[in-house]
Amino acid sequence: MSKVFPKVTCHAVFSPRLKSWLIIAGLTGAIAYAGLAAAGPPFRTDDPEPVPYGHYEAYLFSSGTQGAGGWNGVGPAIEFNDGFHRNMMVHMVLPLAYNTLDGGPRTQGMGDIELGLKARLVHQVQTGPDIGVFPLIEVPTGSAARGLGNGRAQFFLPVWAQEDFDEGRWTTYGGGGYWIRRGGQLRNGWFEGVLLQRNFGATSFLGAELYHQDADHVGGGASSGFDVGGSLLCRRAASCCGLWGAISRTSPPTACPTTSRFIGCFEAGSSGAWAVLPIG
Repeated sequence: MSKVFPKVTCHAVFSPRLKSWLIIAGLTGAIAYAGLAAAGPPFRTDDPEPVPYGHYEAYLFSSGTQGAGGWNGVGPAIEFNDGFHRNMMVHMVLPLAYNTLDGGPRTQGMGDIELGLKARLVHQVQTGPDIGVFPLIEVPTGSAARGLGNGRAQFFLPVWAQEDFDEGRWTTYGGGGYWIRRGGQLRNGWFEGVLLQRNFGATSFLGAELYHQDADHVGGGASSGFDVGGSLLCRRAASCCGLWGAISRTSPPTACPTTSRFIGCFEAGSSGAWAVLPIG
């Protein structure tokens, strides 16, 4: 979700209070049951591959960004995806949001719900990429007055492509889309991203991402940044579970850089199961 912070002192370290809160969220809420995950989390750039048909997946995560003025983000939040068709899945994120301004009070409550539909239009066989679309809507369920939501519906209309090579050891995906942001001081704009990922068998990966986005509010500037993250999974007979995370750095040309952290966990399996996965 998009928020506007006043231009105040810039910081270069994580807020201790938020860091502790993220860890507690992972420890107390890291329970999920789901299907087989592909790509996407913990990165901003997504992929065109839906959850396999007959599977579903659930993530529990926290995500926060420190910029000029304070911290904002979501967590704990739950993401749920269901592969209801061989090349399609439905998507939903139910977040608790927080907003903390430097020197001001902390607000917390329901954030904007995210709904989406991912459809793979082209499937790679031996050569050529997967290509898909993943339109999203941010439903204005969070309080705009408290800084927990946008107050009006927002839309993201992206196209993503992906290709695997070196017998699946490497994966690259990327693309972009157009954000339609309505209300207040928000502005429409483009987002583009590309990612290179090293896969370690079928269970774990490390990846690095570059992205760029247009200004999201009046008076703001375009920004570019990078993410480094990965996933560590364990596999059982009918399911897999794991945790993933990423850290990113964004550098607007006329403002303070922002630092983001994304941590989460999941369990996946066609039959579903429970798992408790601490994050420290």
